[in-house]
Amino acid sequence: MPAPQIPFSFKDWFRLHGFDLLTMAFMGALGLGIYEAPPAPRRSFPVFFSDGQVVYPQFAYPLRKEIVPIWLAAFIAFITPFVFFVLFQIRLRSIASLLTTTMGLLKSLATAAVFQVFIKWLIGGLRPHFYAVCKPNVPFSGSQIGNGFDNLMYDRSVCTGDKNDIDDSLESFPSGHSTAGFAGLIYLSLYLNAQLKVLSAHNPAYWKMIVFFAPILGATLIAGALTIDQFHNWYDVVAGGIIGTATAFVAFRQTFAAVWDFRFNHIHLPRTTSLFHRSHKGPTGISGKAGFMKFYTYQGPLGELPFTNEGGWDTMVEPVGAPFDATSVSIRPTGAGEANGGNVVEHHNTTTQNTRV
Repeated sequence: MPAPQIPFSFKDWFRLHGFDLLTMAFMGALGLGIYEAPPAPRRSFPVFFSDGQVVYPQFAYPLRKEIVPIWLAAFIAFITPFVFFVLFQIRLRSIASLLTTTMGLLKSLATAAVFQVFIKWLIGGLRPHFYAVCKPNVPFSGSQIGNGFDNLMYDRSVCTGDKNDIDDSLESFPSGHSTAGFAGLIYLSLYLNAQLKVLSAHNPAYWKMIVFFAPILGATLIAGALTIDQFHNWYDVVAGGIIGTATAFVAFRQTFAAVWDFRFNHIHLPRTTSLFHRSHKGPTGISGKAGFMKFYTYQGPLGELPFTNEGGWDTMVEPVGAPFDATSVSIRPTGAGEANGGNVVEHHNTTTQNTRV
C-alpha cells in the first residue's frame, strides 16, 4: 500500500522554496542590470584596407528587424514548457509537482541568463551588422586617428551612429536568444522524456520520439533565425546553445532523481530544509526534517518499475541520496508485489538486495 498522503500546503511549499524565489529575483535583477549596462571593454576593430576595401565584410550586413525578438524568445522558453507541465497535471494531479517542476525551469532560465549577460558585458563581440550601425567616419588611408600598428585599428569613438545601437552591436557573443531557447526547451525535452518514457526499457510509440525532439527543433529554429536576420554570428549561437543546455541539465537533475534513468527521472527529489523551514512534524508526530521521499523499485513482469509515494516533503523518510547517485536508499513498500508475484528491490548505498514478498 502506498504511504498515506498529506494534503498539499502552499505555506509549507513556500517556506521550503521561498529563499530560492528570493535568490531567483536577485539573479533576475542582476542579469537585467548587467544587460542594461554599456559594454565594458573598448574593443578595437579595423575598417578599411589602404585601397578602401572593407576589412571584415562579415560585419557589414545591413541592420534588419529581428525575426524572433528577445522578449518573444524568453516568452517561448518559459510558456511552452509551462503549458506542458499544466497539461500533464491531468494525469499527475499534484500542485506540488507543478510548482516544483516550474521552479526547476526558472532555475535553468535565470542561471543561463545571468551567465550569458556577464559574458556579453565583459567579452562581447561584433554583430554582423556592426559597421552599418557604427557608421564609422574614417578616411580610406593616411588616417592619424587610429591605433595599433600603422594606425590600422579604431575604437567606437569613430562611430557616428546611434549610441544604444552601437552598444548592442558590440555585445554579440554569446546569443541571448539561443541561451534562453535552449535553457527552457531542453528542460522541456528532458521532462517529456521522463513523463512519456521515450528512452526506457521498452520500444515506445514513434509519436513520443517526435514529441521529445520537438522542443529541441524549436530551440534550434530560434537560434538559427539569428543567423538569417544577421543579429548573430554562428559561434554566438553555438555558445548560447551550450550554456542553455548545460543549465537545463543541471536544473533538471537538481529537481528530479535522474536525467536518463527511466525508473527515476519522473520522481521529484525531496527538499529537506531551507532558510525558512528547518523542521516539521511528520504523520507519526516525530519531529524531523521536512522534504524526504521514498524511492524503491518493483521487479515485476515488465522489468524493474519505479514506485514513489509522491508525497514530496510531506513524507518523513530519512534521505541518503538519489537513486544511483553517490548513495541511494529505497524503502520496500508494504504489500507491493504480493498480487503479481514480483520482487521488491531495495537500494542501500551501492548494495542491491532482492527480497521475495
